[in-house]
Formats: sequence, structure tokens, C-alpha cells
Amino acid sequence: MELFEKEFVKKEPKKPLADRMRPRTLQDFVGQEHLLGEGKLLKMLLDRKEIPSLIFWGPSGTGKTSLGFLMGKALQLPFVALSAVSIGIKEVKEILQKTKHQKIILFIDEFHRFNKLQQDTFLPHVESGDIILIGATTENPSFEIIAPLISRMRVVTLNPLSDADIERIVRRALKEDAELASLPPTIGDDAVTELCGLAMGDARKALNLLEVCYQMAAQKNPKQPLIDHAVVREGFQKKILVYDKKGEYHYDLISALHKSLRGSDPDASLYWLLRMIESGEDPLYIARRMVRFASEDVGNADPFALSLTMSCMEAFNFIGPPEGYLALAQAAIYLALAEKSNAIYKAYGQAERDVRDLPECPVPLHLRNAPTKLMKDLGYAHGYLYPHDFEGAVVDQEYLPEKLQGRRYYHPTDRGYEKKLKEFLERVKKVHGTD
Repeated sequence: MELFEKEFVKKEPKKPLADRMRPRTLQDFVGQEHLLGEGKLLKMLLDRKEIPSLIFWGPSGTGKTSLGFLMGKALQLPFVALSAVSIGIKEVKEILQKTKHQKIILFIDEFHRFNKLQQDTFLPHVESGDIILIGATTENPSFEIIAPLISRMRVVTLNPLSDADIERIVRRALKEDAELASLPPTIGDDAVTELCGLAMGDARKALNLLEVCYQMAAQKNPKQPLIDHAVVREGFQKKILVYDKKGEYHYDLISALHKSLRGSDPDASLYWLLRMIESGEDPLYIARRMVRFASEDVGNADPFALSLTMSCMEAFNFIGPPEGYLALAQAAIYLALAEKSNAIYKAYGQAERDVRDLPECPVPLHLRNAPTKLMKDLGYAHGYLYPHDFEGAVVDQEYLPEKLQGRRYYHPTDRGYEKKLKEFLERVKKVHGTD
């Protein structure tokens, strides 16, 4: 149990309330009865002490990390918790190297942030059973986690906590936390209900909000802190501005902006943009994400979207805040109302899979460069047809390697400018005789 203790456990002078109130036993764990109730999956696995590698899929603050820790405690195995946001695969490999001496539960938060090649690193260790891997993600594993890992791990879905669950956690904190108990606040049932509702099923948000409210109340009245409706509302507004640029809140907001743009909602897009700006997010990070969106979700349906978004980013660089924020708002509204197509994104992914998964195909001789006589004698560039010598600058000629002939990666939609590209592609296919 001491293998990782000294290297990976960092003591902090004061932990936040949400961390102080982590359950110490499975009996203290609140919620997820569909997994931990009598006769349910995790309960049976824990009773048999047969825990396979798992993917925990669920919203923030539903107990993914705590549950992983408690499972390690139940199995009497070292629990190593890491976040894919803050470490690279090099650090993971160093830890995996040590598992030759002792089996561990390796918990990776934000697991979906590892790319597919990085996820491959875990495969042999999961397959051999050297580690029990628990990958926690807020994103759909079907899209974000490689199929070989999913086939070797169980996907476990965690649900948002109910208001009743959140209230149990909040009241337990009020009763058991040493700091809150040292100067107990006065808080009515209405204030507790309101605070729990604002958490929206997220225990961490509830405890963070409670801590902010307590600190505000204690500052106003050091002898008898009072947490009422006004304090809860003020604390909630202040909590919005407490923004962790590397944590889940950061990714929640950028996800909301991205999905609002994709959903063609300019009002929601503007709201989430302003939420990030007012919370202190780096405006250039937002701009870079919108540039990515212009290619990923708009693409050739509106080729001007990429140019305009780049121009808005340059405008922000030139003007600076606060006036430059208008340029970012202009880009967000334009992207929200632009025609959408993810055809480029899908085409890239399909071509990438072929490049990675299939043997390297030689370049056909007629497409090779022939700068020397020897190369010409060997047939390099022989038979190449120069398209500009033909009507419409299109000629019946193969450009893919022989083994890949007939592959189609790019499928333009009927939306926006991509409709014109589709019409041209149809003409090209007719010339090639592949329509």
C-alpha cells in the first residue's frame, strides 16, 4: 500500500469543503442506487471483490472519483488518481511500470482527453489485468474512447444526483465538517432547498456554494453566521466568477458555447461567450476554439466562416479588450447562423483511419515526380494526364493507390456552398465513370 503513497499523495494546508466531505466508506456514499443498491451491478461486484476495468460515464459531481477511491479501499488496493487534463502519457507509463510490483486501481479523470494513440497505451495492461483502470468521462464513450478499450471494460453510467441526495450531502456537511461545526451557521429549510436546487444534481457545486455562502455569512456576522435567500443568491453569483481555467467548469462552459454554435442559437452562443469572458477566460482561447469550429462544424457549407473567424481573432489582437470583445461576439453570432456541415471532419477521420490502420500503399507511378532521366526510364510520371489539357480541366484518371481505389472520404451536403461542391463532384464522377 506504500508504493505510491509518498510520490503521489500531496498534503494541502486546507482542502475545499467538497474534498473534505468525500465519503470515507461505501455506506457514506450518496446516490447511484441503480449501481450500489442490493442486487445491483457494482454492489455484486464489490461483494465478490471482482472489479473489472470500468468506464464511469456521467455528469460532474456525481461521485465518480469518490466511488473509485472507495472501490480501491474495499479491495485493499492502492488508488492512484490522475487527470488527463494535467498529465501526459509519459507520466502514465512511469506509473504503469511500477504495477509490475503491485496491482493498483488507476483512476483517470477526463479520460476522453487522451487521444486514440494515447489510449492504446492502456490496452495491454487492461487485457493482462495488471491494473484495474477506471476511466471517468462526461462525454459519450462510444465517440470518445477507442473500441478495443470499450470491449475490454464495462461502461457504468452515473446519473445526476436528486435534490434529496444533494440535501443529504449538504446537511451532513453542516453537521460533520469541523470548520462549519466550529461556528455553526443558521440556515433555514428554504435556503437549503434553494441551494440544493441551484446545484443541478452536482454535489461538488452544492458544497462549493455552501462554502462560499458560509464564508460570506461569517464575514458579515462573525458571531452568528446567517445563510438566507439573499446570501445564497449572492454566493451563487460570486461562484460563477470563481472560474478554474484548467478544471471541469472551464470545459463545461466551452462545451456549452460549442454546442450552442452547432445548434444555430445566436442568443445562447452570445450568453456562453460572455460567461467565459466575464469569468476571466483567455479570449484568444475562445477565439481558437471558434476557429476550430469554423472547420469542424461549418466547413465548406460556408467557407467564408473560417476567414471571418480568423479576421475577428486578428481584430481582437489589434484592438484588445474590452472593445475587442465585440469582434469575438461577431464571430460567434456569424458561426451560429452559418450553414452547418461536418463533412470535412468526418472525411478527415475516415482518411486518418485508413492511413493508420492499412499498410502503406506505394504512390502510383503516373503520380510520381520524375526529375531525372533514370526516374523517367523507370516509368515515373509515365501516363500522367494533365487535367488542363482536357475539357473542364477534368480527366478520367486514378489518383488513389490501387488497393484504395473507389474509396470516398468526402461526402458534401446539400447545404450552403457545399451544394455547389457536390454538383461539381458529381460532374467529376461522371467523367471518371464512377457515378
